[in-house]
Amino acid sequence: MRPVRRLILLAGLSLAAGPAAADSVWVASQQGARVTRVAGPDGARVAPVASAVAPSPAAVAAGPGGQLYLSHPDGKAVTVIAPDGAMRQWPVSGQAFGLAADPDGRSLYVGDWSGNRVLRLSAQTGAVEAEVAVGHDPAGLTVGAAGRLYVAERESRSVGVVETAGMTRIAGIPVGDGPFALAYDPVRDRLYVANVRSNDLSVIDAATLKPVATIPVGASPYGVAVSPDGRRVVVTNQHAGTVSIVDADVLAAVATIPVGRYPEGVAILGGRAYVANWFSDDVSVVDLAALKETGRIPVAEGPRTVVAQRQGPVAAEAGR
Repeated sequence: MRPVRRLILLAGLSLAAGPAAADSVWVASQQGARVTRVAGPDGARVAPVASAVAPSPAAVAAGPGGQLYLSHPDGKAVTVIAPDGAMRQWPVSGQAFGLAADPDGRSLYVGDWSGNRVLRLSAQTGAVEAEVAVGHDPAGLTVGAAGRLYVAERESRSVGVVETAGMTRIAGIPVGDGPFALAYDPVRDRLYVANVRSNDLSVIDAATLKPVATIPVGASPYGVAVSPDGRRVVVTNQHAGTVSIVDADVLAAVATIPVGRYPEGVAILGGRAYVANWFSDDVSVVDLAALKETGRIPVAEGPRTVVAQRQGPVAAEAGR
């Protein structure tokens, strides 16, 4: 069980700069019920500004129009934060967990953890447009190319492939034990899958939907992110308190970097990785050129997930 800790918040209850601010990194804190901006353009650190949200946010995703989305599994809802900082909440039947925003800005995909399905919501109104049955305990979601959505089906030991136009699951790809977090690389058209119980990273060719490699990493890999150029993959190792740096050319881990306690979500911006440390209530900043941690940013209690928001496609990783 997570120890109870106290934290003095660094800001008030409104977003001084709305989610529309380009090139930002945001972290969602589950116990603290806050979302905090910790980096700005080029990944530069900014004075953290926290905003209160509904209880127990689990995943965070960024939309192409500057919105932020947060899921609340216990509250059966999704919070939407507009570019001006205004908030609203959409009710979701089931246990809303994993999130992914369509790059065209029309749809938001929501994984129902207990219902073994994915919902497609209107990104404007929150209305349910369609749903599809997937494997057991859908965790991370990510959008790839050609209208495909990838779903980490944790208890099925597979990644589901969904054609979003018709919301049809067209394939299930076997991976390691406990697939949880996903990252898509458009440069190589690859999918990276963190398998939390087999302590490895599955690499999938998204064109053929075939596994091409399995890479050993640290204990309990919970989050994964790929650099915009596709050269580096960062994996958080929850039980080890480290991140593994994977070279995408040789498909091997080339560095292991100590970070905070129980690292979970990770996002990359401006040559830096930002790692949410659930138990130490902070975010580690990792320089991907120097391959070292260069600092930590205190945030509200229980940071679990991180998103890099850019003027283009974005990616998010989550932990549970």
